[in-house]
Amino acid sequence: MTLLDGLRSSPALLISLTALLGLIVGSFLNVVIYRLPRMMERAWKRDAREALELPALDEAPFSLLRPASCCPSCGTPIKPWHNVPLFGWLFLRGRCAACGTAIPAQYPLVELAAGVMAGVCAWHFGYGPQLPAALALSWTLLALAVIDLRTQLLPDDLTLPLLWLGLLLALFPVFAGLRDAVLGAMAGYLVLWSIYWLFKLTTGKEGMGYGDFKLLAALGAWLGWQALPTIVLLSSVVGAVVGVGLVLFRRHDRQIPIPFGPYLAAAGWLALLYGHDLSQLYLQSLR
Repeated sequence: MTLLDGLRSSPALLISLTALLGLIVGSFLNVVIYRLPRMMERAWKRDAREALELPALDEAPFSLLRPASCCPSCGTPIKPWHNVPLFGWLFLRGRCAACGTAIPAQYPLVELAAGVMAGVCAWHFGYGPQLPAALALSWTLLALAVIDLRTQLLPDDLTLPLLWLGLLLALFPVFAGLRDAVLGAMAGYLVLWSIYWLFKLTTGKEGMGYGDFKLLAALGAWLGWQALPTIVLLSSVVGAVVGVGLVLFRRHDRQIPIPFGPYLAAAGWLALLYGHDLSQLYLQSLR
């Protein structure tokens, strides 16, 4: 019996191997989360210097692949066995082996989250074409959520490919038909765009960023326009509760914006798994 036959016939094996793959991918997601905003900042500086006709800076190559992973504090390269997802952090007891600086808990948490999300997707969808698509969406949403939490950015390098991939999958279709996906992408963008301008014209302030529009458009492309009410409602309710809690209990400055992307990403992932059930529950509550 081949491995593929085993994955088809054994849900436990499928879930275990998919979760293990998620841990490995989670390690790469940490690289994306840390480096992509810095790559964007470098690009902005290069563009600014070019516009101002200033000489280009002589910078070392910096991408998702170069240079090799190292400690941000002391610059010591990370040994391969220290880079094993989740277990490397536990083995090092959360500290750099060279300088002893604490390694942020974000690293094992992202790896663990990527593994758990992968296992849940394997359990929910089983062996089939929906599983790899669900994994791609889940891991991208995780990266976007953490980047937005850290930097209040939702990079086009992630949101736009996610949008186009959702429309591409709708040709087959995997989660939504092409008509529903196109309408979902259009409505997802326009809903938040309209709220943004209504809020800005009313208060003179910007309530959210354009990255939020693109993320909801991408979710609409993946899941169809029918999923949008559930996603918007879930993200808004959770965002409002968390925002009020931060102001009341942690004395969060009301002038400092709270990123909305993580709530959209979480709501989108729940809609991916339980969208129909959540929509039915919402409709029943209106009766």
